[in-house]
Amino acid sequence: MHQPGSDGEHALQHETGDAERAQRFYDDQVMGHLNPAMRDFVRCQKMMFIATSDASGECDSSFRAGPPGFVHVIDECTVAWPEFRGNGVMASMGNLRENPHVGLLMVDFVRDTVGLHINGSARIVPAADMKAAGFESDGAPAGRHAAYWVVVDVEEAYIHCSKHIPRLVEMDPADAASVRRTKTADYFGAAAMAPLRCDVDEAS
Repeated sequence: MHQPGSDGEHALQHETGDAERAQRFYDDQVMGHLNPAMRDFVRCQKMMFIATSDASGECDSSFRAGPPGFVHVIDECTVAWPEFRGNGVMASMGNLRENPHVGLLMVDFVRDTVGLHINGSARIVPAADMKAAGFESDGAPAGRHAAYWVVVDVEEAYIHCSKHIPRLVEMDPADAASVRRTKTADYFGAAAMAPLRCDVDEAS
């Protein structure tokens, strides 16, 4: 039977004396599919964080959001979501083209302050194929259409416990619409600055 986790984490568990504790977590919490409670949790979420890396292991994290159910639970072993046009970079999708491994994190900040990790293997599917299979891209931003979906075959699913997750208050949509928003296209002022990298000088 495949042991959850990486060789690196197992080595550190032994170094820190946490191997037995970690094994209990693997045995009690790490599943190879989404149980009914997990599937219900996914259907209720309005956002998630995505971790990907390219073929050489260079990492990227990103964010997705939509109405509850924007991440579709196809079955206990499969989830999917539509990809809408953003800044045109397509970093996450590009990484998945090279490396299908993906890590998803969904966090309920409002009600139960708990999270769900889903790790698996992703594939990019044309939106037309998903529509033909009966899946619609609910919650599309105005004027945007999904060209692709990401379909993930679940390999691991486990809890992110409530410790240190802040409880947030969700605004009523009517109130949120009335709040003046700062234009965010260049919020950090990067466009007006000269390029600068924090590369380490190998000679130092």
